[in-house]
Amino acid sequence: MLRTDQMWYKIGGIVMTLSAQLDISPERALDLFYRSKVCDNLHQADTLLYTFSDSYIADEVINELKGL
Repeated sequence: MLRTDQMWYKIGGIVMTLSAQLDISPERALDLFYRSKVCDNLHQADTLLYTFSDSYIADEVINELKGL
């Protein structure tokens, strides 16, 4: 599992990727991310989601928003 500072860095990358892909503010992207099930999964060590790229995780958030 990532250390706390590494997790914050990871979340920052995911949020900035979401912001760019959805053309929304970073604040809105952060809100969307924290309300997602993907965020919950990221914080669970057994999913190993933290090992995936920021863009992959951002795509998973977008798919969740679309209901896929």
